[in-house]
Amino acid sequence: MLKIGVLGAGHLGKIHIKCIREISDYELVGFYDPNVETAARVAEEFGLKNFDSLDDIIEAVDVVDIVTPTVSHFDCAAAALRKSRHVFIEKPIVTTPAQARELMKIAGEAGVKVQVGHVERFNPAFLAAGKYINNPMFIETHRLSQFNPRGTDVPVILDLMIHDIDIVLSVVRSNVKKISTSGVPIVSDTPDIANARIEFDNGCVANLTASRISMKNMRKSRFFQRDAYISVDFLNKELEIVQMKDIDRDPADPFAMVLNLGEGKGMKEILIDKPVVKPNNAIIVELESFADAISKNATPPVTINDGYQALELAYRILEKINY
Repeated sequence: MLKIGVLGAGHLGKIHIKCIREISDYELVGFYDPNVETAARVAEEFGLKNFDSLDDIIEAVDVVDIVTPTVSHFDCAAAALRKSRHVFIEKPIVTTPAQARELMKIAGEAGVKVQVGHVERFNPAFLAAGKYINNPMFIETHRLSQFNPRGTDVPVILDLMIHDIDIVLSVVRSNVKKISTSGVPIVSDTPDIANARIEFDNGCVANLTASRISMKNMRKSRFFQRDAYISVDFLNKELEIVQMKDIDRDPADPFAMVLNLGEGKGMKEILIDKPVVKPNNAIIVELESFADAISKNATPPVTINDGYQALELAYRILEKINY
């Protein structure tokens, strides 16, 4: 069993504490939060040991789960890695791409496992879509959120769009060729709504929109590829697959949808499927996957390099927005 400690006992930190307690691979040793009042309240709520310092909790565990504000990610992760502790670190991995490169160097020298908390990779709808997504050539994503002051200290690209940046990079195995962007600050000093068009060397185009001033919440991605369209609803955990297959005669089903492509070009039948999505707790699944990677000495499903690539592209998008 892996001894694990949580750094940060805010909103998300408390969620991680609850989730870790449900995972048999971990022994939750305690947590550390520099805010004395928060630490005391959480220690009482969960009956959990509150460590006095960062160094103390690192010494007591095998795995460090970093759920602190992003600005402290680098210092916390570097301290843990220098003690050869495995590190799970929430997204975005650190504050800047330069910090991410430095952290990658430290992690390489430590020879331990690092996983980045891009939790949408473990969304049950996206997991179910995996076997259908094959070389998409156009991707459209919408991540819209109602206003919440929490998170407005960073641009919407780093707050929300980075989820979809990581998803896109996970399915498009090609270098970025061109980026076009637009963004507007509405209620904060940085963009609250933004759009990015990303063109890849292989011809794929991804159009990403993120907003934190929407009237409704939406987290949806659409993947278009030859003879197929895959719609993933991350919010409602739903999946829709629209596929076309060649046919040489009208199907027996009178309600079948058929496209006649014209004389000599044949016909295609349109098949619509809504696979059953098995629900899960994505945070539990990602933390379980990290324990599995450690025990099997395998590559974590979301690597430190994945975290860096998503952050680096987010910064390239941000730098192109004039506001």
